[in-house]
Amino acid sequence: MVATYILMAVIAYAIGSVNFSVILSKRIAGFDVREKGSGNAGTTNMLRSVGKGAAALTLVLDIAKGLVAILIAYILGKVIDEANPAILVQLAGFFVVLGHTFPAFFGFKGGKGVATSLGVLLFVNPLIGVICLVFALVVMVLTRMVSLGSIMAAVLFPVLTIFITDNYIVTGYTYVFFGIAMAVLVIFNHRANLKRIYSGTENRVSFK
Repeated sequence: MVATYILMAVIAYAIGSVNFSVILSKRIAGFDVREKGSGNAGTTNMLRSVGKGAAALTLVLDIAKGLVAILIAYILGKVIDEANPAILVQLAGFFVVLGHTFPAFFGFKGGKGVATSLGVLLFVNPLIGVICLVFALVVMVLTRMVSLGSIMAAVLFPVLTIFITDNYIVTGYTYVFFGIAMAVLVIFNHRANLKRIYSGTENRVSFK
């Protein structure tokens, strides 16, 4: 049973380590997106450094990574009786985001895991995923700070797991701990943004 959990963590981490922003920026623009702008390998920096089309494609593919990891965990939970399906799903969710943040295939320098986390949430619990997405978008529109919307949504996730006890892909009693772990990871990835938000120097986006 332990081997199953380790296997799931490794598979999810490997999926997360496929960094599409680096791949696409090199193919489309001829440079590594991590060498431009904020240095982050994610959708926002792709938008600023490469363009809207590349950013949109990166967003979709990064969300898909989360979906694929959770789908594999769900299937494993169905075919391996000894394993706890909820733990498999949670391991997949955490490690796919960890892989996106520290990609083994790209020098352990990746993105902040927001889009991949969204993919995880939408599959783990669609209701929570949609609430977090809408909440993040509202914060982003009001403040024009993508980072603040992402951080606030990350904080909201574990809170919602306390009050929403159904609609999960598989039932389990540990989702609040999973929510806290995911929130801590995303907030940790935004530590530099938090400093800039506090100092009033955080970058703002235009929605024109």
